[in-house]
Amino acid sequence: MLLKTILNLVTNYKSFRFGRVSFEKKGTAEQYITAEIKPRKNGKAVCSECGKLCPTYDTAREARRFEFVPLWNIPVYFLYMMRRVTCPEHNVIVEGVPWGDGKCTQTIEHRQFLANWAKRLSWSEVAECFNTTYGKVFRAVKWIVDWGLEHRSLDGVESLGVDEIQIRKGHHYATLIYQLDKGFKRLLGIEEGRKEESLQRFFDKFNEGTAGEEQRSKKIKFVCSDMWKAYLNVIGEYCTNALNILDRFHVKGHLTDAVNETRKEDVAKLKKDGREPILKKSKYIFLKNPENLTDTQAEKLSELVGYNLRVIRAYLMKEDFERFWEYKSAYWAGRFLDDWCVRAMRSKIEPMKKFVKMLRKHRELLLNWFKSKGLSSGAVEGFNNKVKLTTRKAYGFRTFDALEIVLFQALGKLPEPKFTHRFW
Repeated sequence: MLLKTILNLVTNYKSFRFGRVSFEKKGTAEQYITAEIKPRKNGKAVCSECGKLCPTYDTAREARRFEFVPLWNIPVYFLYMMRRVTCPEHNVIVEGVPWGDGKCTQTIEHRQFLANWAKRLSWSEVAECFNTTYGKVFRAVKWIVDWGLEHRSLDGVESLGVDEIQIRKGHHYATLIYQLDKGFKRLLGIEEGRKEESLQRFFDKFNEGTAGEEQRSKKIKFVCSDMWKAYLNVIGEYCTNALNILDRFHVKGHLTDAVNETRKEDVAKLKKDGREPILKKSKYIFLKNPENLTDTQAEKLSELVGYNLRVIRAYLMKEDFERFWEYKSAYWAGRFLDDWCVRAMRSKIEPMKKFVKMLRKHRELLLNWFKSKGLSSGAVEGFNNKVKLTTRKAYGFRTFDALEIVLFQALGKLPEPKFTHRFW
């Protein structure tokens, strides 16, 4: 089979045809395939800006080279003499070609080929495997992400999840916004920082092209978030028709932290009083769910329950609080919550009292969990784990733009251009 036949099978360039295809070799190592592309006799050039058919103004004397998907790890280049056209709207301008755009020397197929492999491997590994450069892989991923963001639909989004992740050492965070609709979950936005301005930037972009009551943020029904005040303020400002839900995962995390703080205080008190360090190596006994304890940990817990320690009382209150999530009615859940808070305050355990004050401050938002039929940001935590895996795979990213691009590609479920052949 001729190479020209293969190229005709995997491409479909209207108004163009392949000319001479040759295998070339320079020295002992460098070898590549070149394929000339020529316009058909009856084919007219189009303006690269508006896409209208226009008369040819002139033709370049030297062919421009475009990098195509390699065959058998042998580089393939397209050679084409670009034409300029006379456009009524854009004057004299270079023509548009179906395999490339702008001044990029990569074909669209080559960029999508590298971008899809970049989902599976790190960018440096993709560059090494396909004998290209890190910069070309980056530009390929950026192009496919930009195309996907331009062509994605934001209509019909009803449920959002908002959370933050640490992107570098120190207080460097990014705000992540996910769509949590049943059957369709994806990353919708990523903004630098975790201030009010960060989430406001997302909603301003999210509402572009809509106004008044038709704004997309007004059509959101549920927003799942933690208790970060900056997020709560912005959600209340933009999602006026939404039910703001404080997620079970974050509430349980704060309660577990309170138990752990109590354990630390008890450890310090036992040491100060010169008593036996019975709480040594007990941290994860109090952090785990009872069903996840090992046999050794379960035995240790049974032994500790016999001691009159504040951490034991805090742990028993933590386990008792799990009944809160089993209620079906927001009213009865509220009754249980109020009773539990009274008992926790009477325990005189400071970390638990601090947790109770936080619960009382956000009581109504917490009860929204029942009105939403138990909507959870468990999917958000799953996405956050994928975010960590993605960044770890590349050993981190030096710029926020690179992080944004790779996360949109991995988690955004962005649409991609359709081609005659799938190259990956």
